[in-house]
Amino acid sequence: MNGSKAAVGAAEGIKAPHNVIMEDRHTLTVSGISDVGELTVKGESLHINRLSLEVGEIMIEGNISSLSYSDSKPTQEGGFWSRVFR
Repeated sequence: MNGSKAAVGAAEGIKAPHNVIMEDRHTLTVSGISDVGELTVKGESLHINRLSLEVGEIMIEGNISSLSYSDSKPTQEGGFWSRVFR
């Protein structure tokens, strides 16, 4: 994803424990991404290196320029993948 953004997770009312870890603005790991709100990641050369739907974890690498976190439900309809590749 070059010059793009990715949205992770979707709010459904009940909040689950989750972690957001960014290392050197290059590696982002988010765990517990079921029902945590919406996290938008913007940057350049973003790549999903690991995605585990079973444990709700994603690792993104690239030049991360911003993270935007919201508890509100996304206004755009669609499943998980439509939010990831917006």
